[in-house]
Amino acid sequence: MLIDDVIIRVQGGKGGDGSVAFNRIKMHLGPTGANGGLGGAVYFKGVSDLSALQQFRYKKEVAAQNGGAGTKSLHDGSGGKNLELLIPVGTVIHNLDTKKDTEVTQVGELILAAKGGRGGIGNYTFRSSTNTSPYESTKGREGQNYSFRLELKMIADVGFIGLPNAGKSSLLNALTNASAKVGNYAFTTIEPNLGAYYNLILADIPGLIEGASGGKGLGMKFLRHVERTKTLFHLISAESDDVVRDYGIVRGELKAYSDELAKKPEHVFISKSDMVSEDDVKEKIKALKKKKVVAHAISITDGDSLKVVRDVLSKVTKEKTA
Repeated sequence: MLIDDVIIRVQGGKGGDGSVAFNRIKMHLGPTGANGGLGGAVYFKGVSDLSALQQFRYKKEVAAQNGGAGTKSLHDGSGGKNLELLIPVGTVIHNLDTKKDTEVTQVGELILAAKGGRGGIGNYTFRSSTNTSPYESTKGREGQNYSFRLELKMIADVGFIGLPNAGKSSLLNALTNASAKVGNYAFTTIEPNLGAYYNLILADIPGLIEGASGGKGLGMKFLRHVERTKTLFHLISAESDDVVRDYGIVRGELKAYSDELAKKPEHVFISKSDMVSEDDVKEKIKALKKKKVVAHAISITDGDSLKVVRDVLSKVTKEKTA
């Protein structure tokens, strides 16, 4: 199960307490209590693993290490270790307390989640000409404590969309080394699958149904993933009895969810063209053309038919690297 929306509580480490101590050696009398160490900070770190939020399925509270207390011999306490929380690139980080939103967009990117608390002051720091034997010290401060909502909005160059059983997973497998589950029934794909085509990231998005923008079927959850793709490959099964209707259902859901989403570059393909007659395929392409929709017939069993797909991907690659 893909975890793509979760709320966690993050705690920076507490600063170590300052100490009170005195040197009892003759001729070296005086305060020797040291300062406490800084509490560890918590960072979010971007990774390419789409399932990284799985770690928060049951663990909802995380904390960095506390700072060490000051010693009795002028050695400041050790600093607490920082904590790095690995989250997928494309995750929007909503700070529910400050209302500030940030996003991890690159692998290795670090975003500060919660600072560690400052260490307390030992009595050595309080010494003065008028207070040669101070007994004052301070406690370490608490680290920052925030609640975050982590919302994965997958970033991909090309997103495969369409009704359930339109052949999206099969096409992804044919173009990449992905091993997306394939089956001849609705909702084979229940979570996004990713594949790499040279330097492009392709995403097989679970099938949309009428009413998806209102939460039906697999719902808005996956429309959110489509929202972040740059280009859409819209697949319509050649076995459909009405390709215009099927096309309209998916387009309607995209527009209902977001006008911006509906305006993304789109390439339409009649998939599984080997499952029907050549004349039937031509009729379906003609029906879409009447609605000003240009479609190309493809089949994963016909390598030549996939050339049109590879040509589009080459253009997307050039645009990406331009």
